[in-house]
Amino acid sequence: MESGVGTAPTPRGLPYYVAFSQLLGLTVVAMTGAWLGLYRGGIAWESTLQFNVHPLCMVIGLVFLQGDALLVYRVFRNEAKRTTKVLHGLLHVFAFIIALVGLVAVFDYHKKEGYADLYSLHSWCGILVFILYFVQWLVGFSFFLFPGASFSLRSCYRPQHIFFGAAIFLLSVGTALLGLKEALLFKLGTKYSTFAPEGVLANILGLLLACFGVVVLYILTRADWKRPPQAEEQALSMDFKTLTEGDSPSSQ
Repeated sequence: MESGVGTAPTPRGLPYYVAFSQLLGLTVVAMTGAWLGLYRGGIAWESTLQFNVHPLCMVIGLVFLQGDALLVYRVFRNEAKRTTKVLHGLLHVFAFIIALVGLVAVFDYHKKEGYADLYSLHSWCGILVFILYFVQWLVGFSFFLFPGASFSLRSCYRPQHIFFGAAIFLLSVGTALLGLKEALLFKLGTKYSTFAPEGVLANILGLLLACFGVVVLYILTRADWKRPPQAEEQALSMDFKTLTEGDSPSSQ
């Protein structure tokens, strides 16, 4: 990216943490696929392997892509705010669609096999995360992408949007860990305590999932790594608030 007037410098250390988060995220996705391929027979929609679509989609959607969507405002620091918003929203849409496929897969599999639904802690947490994620996206779209929201409403809701975004991401990682442990106990049973190869691989996967969540949250909570407001954005915000409310916006 070329430097120019008004271009904010990239904070020292941020690119390395972002690169590390991506390495962790891609490794998690690859290891999930390897686990399902080596020990669970792979994935398919029209067979008993349909269940395996669920963990793969959830890891890709509600962990990796959701984490990347949260990092958009840290990575794209000098692009137009509107462009950054659209990218942030689109990544969440892709994550939601992929997660929806995973949710349909597990319910359809349970129906075909005659298994009960929504009885475990993992399933309760999963449904809660999915609903919260959908509501968060709808409300975020209404406030930040839909042109009807006033400046004061956006400013009031922004802290809640940021908090619930991070909280839902953390819940997603925790729910994935619960599901991973549940899958191991169902298949391995007492063999889990004998350090079976599948159990060891899945334990490493769980640690990498947790590390990915921690690194993403660390990047998000570094105040000095936040996307700085650009002069053009501040001018547009002032004009918008002046037109809608008759005064100038406070600093954010």
